[in-house]
Amino acid sequence: MSNGEKAQAKITPEEFRYMALLSELTNATVRDCIIDEDNNRIIFLVNPEEVGKAIGPRGFYVQQLRRILNKNIEIVGYSDKMEEQVKLALVPARVTDMKLVNRPDGTKVLYVAVHPADKAIAIGKGGRNIQRLKLILKRHFGIDSAIIA
Repeated sequence: MSNGEKAQAKITPEEFRYMALLSELTNATVRDCIIDEDNNRIIFLVNPEEVGKAIGPRGFYVQQLRRILNKNIEIVGYSDKMEEQVKLALVPARVTDMKLVNRPDGTKVLYVAVHPADKAIAIGKGGRNIQRLKLILKRHFGIDSAIIA
């Protein structure tokens, strides 16, 4: 797989049910769903222009799904271009640069530079935001790790 090439995400029946539920509730185009058991959350990837629609007025749909599924819900814009996906996954942090490194052991690590004032936002409480980015990058681009620089 070359640097910007997409990995093929395998959607489980459970993820597909969650995607259908969000789509039915909001009418947003849901591109993927990642169940993050470690953080008791479900990450939905939707078309970037439909993030607000999927969240709902004052977070209505996110709150509704949280109650139904008893998990935290996160809505992230989707892109099939790695650079754009990184920026969407880290909003509102401002990404200034990124560099993909192929390590000798075959692993791929993405170094992401953000505006200095946004570093804490990019990492997130307990590392949740960087973990979300890692899950998305692994699933969609075959990248093993991401480091906020």
